[in-house]
Amino acid sequence: MNPVVGLDVSKGESEVQAFLDKGKPYGKSFSIKHDLDGLGSLLGFLESVKDKTGIQPSVVLEATGHYHAPV
Repeated sequence: MNPVVGLDVSKGESEVQAFLDKGKPYGKSFSIKHDLDGLGSLLGFLESVKDKTGIQPSVVLEATGHYHAPV
């Protein structure tokens, strides 16, 4: 399985969790705000997953109304 990062999107923030393999979470889940700092930390996290696996992770999220637009 390729690495996957899941986002649980809500108003103003998202919960983030990565999986390197089926059933194997990478680290603990964490929240990001939908601002430049939060989105920057998400980008850094995506880079760390890529560095760990050598593969750009897919990002999966539910389009929840308009809340996902900043992401």
